[in-house]
Amino acid sequence: MDYSRIIGIDDDAKKFLDEFLSDSVDVTAHTSGSTGKPKAIKLKKSDMRLSARSTNQFFGINDQSILVSPLSCRYIAGMMMVVRAIESNSHLLFEKPSNAPLSAGRYLKTIDLLPVVPSQISGLLDNVGRNGLTVRNVIVGGAPMSMKMEQMLRESGINSYATYGMTETCSHVALRSILRNEDYFTALPGVKFSVDDDCRLLIHRNSAEVKTLHTNDVVRLLGDTRFVWVGRYDNVINSGGIKIHPEEIERQLHPVMGNRTFYITSRSSEKWGEEVVMVVERDDELNVKDLMCQIKAMVGVKAPKEMIFVDAVERTSNGKIVRIKL
Repeated sequence: MDYSRIIGIDDDAKKFLDEFLSDSVDVTAHTSGSTGKPKAIKLKKSDMRLSARSTNQFFGINDQSILVSPLSCRYIAGMMMVVRAIESNSHLLFEKPSNAPLSAGRYLKTIDLLPVVPSQISGLLDNVGRNGLTVRNVIVGGAPMSMKMEQMLRESGINSYATYGMTETCSHVALRSILRNEDYFTALPGVKFSVDDDCRLLIHRNSAEVKTLHTNDVVRLLGDTRFVWVGRYDNVINSGGIKIHPEEIERQLHPVMGNRTFYITSRSSEKWGEEVVMVVERDDELNVKDLMCQIKAMVGVKAPKEMIFVDAVERTSNGKIVRIKL
């Protein structure tokens, strides 16, 4: 690897690069904290290299490719851009993380791979196309996208993907095409899937040192290389014997909720054991009665019993909603 091909290295990137190139077999990474407090974990460098080669193969990344990363190397997404560049001997340009990726305008005409988080999508689309700049592939991770964000990406014509993965899997192991409006994730090369008795996803990587990872994500399996994500097992609401996945309800309600920030959760109920409620950021213009009627018509018995307003929905450092049971 010609390390002069990595440009814009800041202190976080340098710290990671020094650790990755050291004699140790592990790298320290931190989980996102989306389902609990962030924690430090050890990742095998060999597994990181395997993951990088898999992504490079999928996107055709080679020594002529140009990668740009507007993400911090404090997190796995930024780290893995370095590893992908090392494995492919491609050019990698870091820019300071912001909500306006590519605004610096110091690029060649084509970027082969760009990772972003949802909060960066709008700013990215403002800058793509300026001075003839094009982006061949965009991968979006870190937090779920709204339907509006996905629509914006589709209308842009950029070959964009939602990612499925976690720190423990050394970034993504599956991708869902936004441009083709797919509802399922497809495994990267070398990855297979199965489920346990509760339909929780198992990830199998035969060449990895950590070969099988048991997740808490409930999925609908479509063969051993595809699945539809349903929701988190630990978020399931049992209301009167009916199992309700909050994330599934949220996807159904996005058309009527528009750009409002909200989430589905539960509270204790003497009658039902648990009952569904909706937490929404305060909106004085909202007609609650009409909206609740629309929601009930859409999701029936799974509709929230009450809409609870808060000044601001709590989020993790990387933008994921902190889902609180009331």
